[in-house]
Amino acid sequence: MDLQGLLESGLARELIVLIVAVLPIAELRGSLPVAINVFNMPWPQAVLLSVIGNMLPVPIILLLFEFVYRTLKRFHLMDRFFNWLFSYTRRKSGVIEKYHAVGLLFFVAVPLPFTGAWTGSLAAFLLGMRFRAAFLAILGGVIIAAAVVTTLALLGWVGAAIAGVGLGAAAVVMIFGVFRGRRVVVTKSVM
Repeated sequence: MDLQGLLESGLARELIVLIVAVLPIAELRGSLPVAINVFNMPWPQAVLLSVIGNMLPVPIILLLFEFVYRTLKRFHLMDRFFNWLFSYTRRKSGVIEKYHAVGLLFFVAVPLPFTGAWTGSLAAFLLGMRFRAAFLAILGGVIIAAAVVTTLALLGWVGAAIAGVGLGAAAVVMIFGVFRGRRVVVTKSVM
């Protein structure tokens, strides 16, 4: 369901903000602008709802992902999906591997696609981090990302322009790295 569908569904705006914050790619990077700029929600309420929504899947991923993985990997399509997911996550988790909880905090704090609580939780799981350390690091990262995104959302069009330039620069750096022929070698086996 898209945002327009959620708006037309009759759901309370607070519930819509929570739903958007729970979604894996949108997370609070999507829910805060919706709450502040679409619903005109006061920013403290928007931040609280977005952080809560973004953190809801974290304990589930950290505690239950192994069971889900072991259950679903028996199916060829799911096994291929998990191989892709683990490979992608390992490529992105170098800073987490090097700096552990502090690296995880900063990885989640960067408000870019695929660097949020979902990917951070998966990386923490794959790297065997303890639940408490991983949960607190992810929570800290989500709070920092919330501060950055809230500031940009409160700036309106100026914030959107700043975010666009930042995302564009990140895309250029990623594309430049791909064309330079960087290869990431994954040495650890999956599970």
